[in-house]
Amino acid sequence: MFNKILIANRGEIACRVMRTAKSLGIATVAVYSEADAEAAHVIMADEAFYLGEAPSKDSYLRGDRIIDIAERCGAEAIHPGYGFLSENAAFARACEKAGIAFIGPPATAIDAMGSKSAAKTIMEAAGVPLVPGYHGADQSPALLRKEAERIGFPVLLKAVAGGGGKGMRVVWSAKEFDEALQAAQREGKSAFGNGDVLVEKYLTKPRHVEIQVFADSQGNCVYLAERDCSIQRRHQKVLEEAPAPGMTPELRTAMGEAAVKAAEAIGYVGAGTVEFLLDEDGSFYFMEMNTRLQVEHPVTEMITGQDLVKWQLLVACGQPLPLKQEQIKIHGHAMEVRIYAEDPDNDFLPATGKLTYLRIPDASNNVRIDTGVRENDVVSVYYDPMIAKLIVWDENRDRAIQRLQRALADYRIDGVKTNLKFLTRLAEHSGFAKADLDTGFIERYRADLLPNQQQEDEQALALAALYSVLSGQQKRQRHAAESDDPNSPWHAYSAWRLNARARHQLQLACRGKTYHAHMSQKVGYYLLEVEDGPARKVMGVLEGDQLRATLDGHSFNVNVAHRFSDEGEWLTLFNGFFSTEVLCQPQYLHGADHHEQEASLTAPMNGTVVALLCQTGQEVEPGTGLIVIEAMKMEHTLRAPARGVVKEFYFEPGDLVSEGIELLEFVPAGDADAEEAP
Repeated sequence: MFNKILIANRGEIACRVMRTAKSLGIATVAVYSEADAEAAHVIMADEAFYLGEAPSKDSYLRGDRIIDIAERCGAEAIHPGYGFLSENAAFARACEKAGIAFIGPPATAIDAMGSKSAAKTIMEAAGVPLVPGYHGADQSPALLRKEAERIGFPVLLKAVAGGGGKGMRVVWSAKEFDEALQAAQREGKSAFGNGDVLVEKYLTKPRHVEIQVFADSQGNCVYLAERDCSIQRRHQKVLEEAPAPGMTPELRTAMGEAAVKAAEAIGYVGAGTVEFLLDEDGSFYFMEMNTRLQVEHPVTEMITGQDLVKWQLLVACGQPLPLKQEQIKIHGHAMEVRIYAEDPDNDFLPATGKLTYLRIPDASNNVRIDTGVRENDVVSVYYDPMIAKLIVWDENRDRAIQRLQRALADYRIDGVKTNLKFLTRLAEHSGFAKADLDTGFIERYRADLLPNQQQEDEQALALAALYSVLSGQQKRQRHAAESDDPNSPWHAYSAWRLNARARHQLQLACRGKTYHAHMSQKVGYYLLEVEDGPARKVMGVLEGDQLRATLDGHSFNVNVAHRFSDEGEWLTLFNGFFSTEVLCQPQYLHGADHHEQEASLTAPMNGTVVALLCQTGQEVEPGTGLIVIEAMKMEHTLRAPARGVVKEFYFEPGDLVSEGIELLEFVPAGDADAEEAP
């Protein structure tokens, strides 16, 4: 067994590998970028070394620096985690040349599966079923378009290198093809250094089912059941579960044996995942093979009782697999959700910010949290915005869903937008309970998963108003107790006014809209009026960050996180049904003018300009792509809101932009005509 290993990654996977290594008595070495100097994986490691500046190209992608550190500190092996260099054949070869074990497959296997086109050729020769498509070397746009028309729309364009939904576009008709192709090529080039794409038939209601395989250097290869990863947004997984609902023993065996055949065809060693599309009729097709440990590996661990990272370390030392195929059993049902810093209400755009408030469910045999962040850590623009993985297990699927719902209700984050509310709706959805699964699940149930927020907002405004008044009372009481005259009327917080109604005046903002509210104190309760809405009876008790409140006879237990900014006091209210952010604005901000030019287009997130899609002075139609912003390896295209003319771009490709900054000047057609009139 190794004495010391270096983990060439960050975040939760670095922490995950360190825990297993330490349980085996292996010393751990971390590497970190400028942005991660105080990160959890750095604190957790026995040793840590600085790699470089925050951008991954200057730090976690610098294989030469990582190998140099490994040599200097005496690490015998490097674990790449997932992402970054985990599927980089050149890095695996460099490790081998330096006499350092690469805890992953041979470079030849990474090469074989590194190109989706080449992988399909190999799988076709090995007899693994494939989706109809084109994966040839000729990448001329005319040929790719011709192949798409031959296959028949809709088709899927997919970058031949990499994964994680990067460089993928669904094309529904010929008129969308050119723009989609350019975007897929550009994103593939940016994320993986390769702009080549393949074209394949897009199945309209497939399930995404993948098989965990493991092989050793003695020629043994097994599969450890399957995972259903069908619930996705932008081709990235949101929820994974194992075993796959509705899976028969016969289908599991067929898919498992096909996955083993795929691994054996490339001389595989270590942990890998063979991904399939499972059609409604039970037929399945090879999609790709990930030559690394997957983000969703914990659900397989939970149902098999095996530590897959431990298996990786054993196999990398030359030991045989711990179990034979017939010894691998599954028990119970496990689910994993990925908690992201992102805004589901704004097309799941990634978010950045400081985790000012972080409360997690209690860990147990049934609840596991894999994370690499702590309270007050910063989610930056440089890396993937995943905050944590929440994994639950129980005896069957229905009970696992209940576990997931409860754990999500106990997870509370403030300081950055997250998908927690979205995940809660997903876990509570009847379609999910019935296992009505396919890769279009989120779009099919979009109205349920991303509903109108009016009722929740009204509740949140009322609870925020009550919290504001009760916390104000507590502050006055503390000041009174600390003063020389605790009975002074100046410590009162009754909203008394001379010759006027006694009521608290509040200005609240929720989801970009401002509300004026009044709270009148009655005997045992408050009467709340928001704008011109009906008066509501509210009462409650505030203890620390917990508000026990009653609103028109409806009781709530709410946890409240608060932080201050120049705008006022931000409150985030959490309970098992919602989490909503409300701004309590001070009176001096009332009436402030935040007018923005209607025709301006602003950056929806912090990111980098990667492309300008039209020329200055060009007349464009509604929906025409104008400018592309990239953040956390995900592209977002801003489109023309109407027919008009782009007068000026304020930024060039490569420029960094901040959320909310104006990117270009766009003049609607009528205004442009008026400007040109003599």
